[in-house]
Amino acid sequence: HVQLVESGGGSVEAGGSLRLSCAVSGDTYRRACVGWFHQGPGKERQAVAAICQSWSTHYSDSAKGRFTISQNTAENMVLLQMNALKPEDTGMYYCAATLSYYRPLVVGEYNYWGQGTQVTVS
Repeated sequence: HVQLVESGGGSVEAGGSLRLSCAVSGDTYRRACVGWFHQGPGKERQAVAAICQSWSTHYSDSAKGRFTISQNTAENMVLLQMNALKPEDTGMYYCAATLSYYRPLVVGEYNYWGQGTQVTVS
């Protein structure tokens, strides 16, 4: 199993920045990619960005140019730097791990999920 714990959420004004952290533990060698997902109020969960063991990165169209995903393999941390935040970025942010390199921006490909962290942009 792989365990994930998110941190770093909070409230920020539009145009501001936040950095989310995801601590990955357990059978970390099994995970191919770790992704960040956003679920707005009353909306479906959608991919934001993903990073794989191969160091390849993948971004949704809404995240490109504003968000940056990175990883610290020594500390088993995956970070999401979010800049130029907009009110529509409000919601829960989840990190998740998949055992497959296939379709890293597809929610259904992910096997393990954290509890989420709240981001509010006003």
